[in-house]
Amino acid sequence: MQPANASQTAEISNGAGTAAALAAGAASFLLAILSILGDKLPKFRQAMIFYRPTGPLSGVTTCAILLWLLLWIILHLRWCTRSISSRANIAALALLCLGVLLTFPPIADLF
Repeated sequence: MQPANASQTAEISNGAGTAAALAAGAASFLLAILSILGDKLPKFRQAMIFYRPTGPLSGVTTCAILLWLLLWIILHLRWCTRSISSRANIAALALLCLGVLLTFPPIADLF
């Protein structure tokens, strides 16, 4: 049944999904940046060794996962009932694409 007044229709919130997408994009970009820093800077490489058998990869992935989880929780709590513009999804996609590109060795070696 259609409502009598079109202004009474409820707007569907997309905040929870947008929060998840933006957190994933930011974390993938951070993962790429941290991996480049871990390859290029010896002191940073040493600081990222959380578990010696895996080397700096353990710290890089742990930091990226922690940022993803923290950012997702914060954005979800702020946006879960709101309708967020599509610019946030475009930013999430851009960060994801940059993160993927920066993990390819030919591109990462440019830095």
